[in-house]
Amino acid sequence: MLDLTQQRILVTGGAGFLGPVVCEQLRAAGVPDTNILVPRRKDYDLTNEAAVVRLYAELQPTVVIHLAAEVGGIGANRENPGRFFYANMAMGLHLIEHARRSNIAKFVQVGTVCSYPKHTAVPFREVDLWSGYPEETNAPYGVAKKALLVMLQSYRAQYGLNGIYLLPANLYGPGDNFDEATSHVIPALIRRFIEAKRKGLPSVTVWGTGKASREFLYVEDCARAIVAAAQNYNDPEPVNIGTGREITIADLVEKIKATTGFTGTIAWDTTKPDGQPRRVLDTTRAHSAFGFEAVVDLDEGMRRTVDWFTQTT
Repeated sequence: MLDLTQQRILVTGGAGFLGPVVCEQLRAAGVPDTNILVPRRKDYDLTNEAAVVRLYAELQPTVVIHLAAEVGGIGANRENPGRFFYANMAMGLHLIEHARRSNIAKFVQVGTVCSYPKHTAVPFREVDLWSGYPEETNAPYGVAKKALLVMLQSYRAQYGLNGIYLLPANLYGPGDNFDEATSHVIPALIRRFIEAKRKGLPSVTVWGTGKASREFLYVEDCARAIVAAAQNYNDPEPVNIGTGREITIADLVEKIKATTGFTGTIAWDTTKPDGQPRRVLDTTRAHSAFGFEAVVDLDEGMRRTVDWFTQTT
């Protein structure tokens, strides 16, 4: 077990959505505030190698939890495939290379469920990562992230870098990105329904057919899993982080509609893509490797998220 209280922990993306919650969990584990290092983009552009070299020299971390990413929903992925590939590949490439040069005790890489092949048998098992190509709309992002798994495994074999790789399901919760142009499905729909309710609109339009399914993980559960893995997991194989439960987009839309109190109708824009047909993870490895089990169900997590959004907008 790695005693995190004795480490200087760099949390990239620490000011984003997941990052602050990971920092909260680190504090709950006894890590002093002075040992939690959160770099800001204005100070360190992680896509720039010189900036990453300077970051390691100035902050002197002993553990890295790499959460920073350029990411969005289907629309953002379709509009920015080159940027999403480059930024995510470059950040991970520089951080991992200079982690091994800096003799980092542990590198925690958070990947993405988008790395799985488009037609993966459900539930997704970690061994299925290489059984096909990802869903096309988010493949550049997913492939860039998956390449970092190979890099960590290679660096473990050649240099002895203790790098671990986690694959969380789709995240949601308070503090998420609610910008419709770049957000994922839950925050985008929450915003759409609440704004329609406030304006008295009769209908809300939703992309796709509603037939696709997804698994959603509450942000606090994900943060607990990351800290538990940082403490207790030291193997090269990737680990799924999720609830192991899926819901169709159609059922999700009805759930969000009810939680937000919108009483109008739903119009499905079937000219827009559904994305990957199904997503649900096999979470056996996370439970056996470091005892993780999600505790916040979708109804409770949705209520907390809707309450947060209505109170802050």
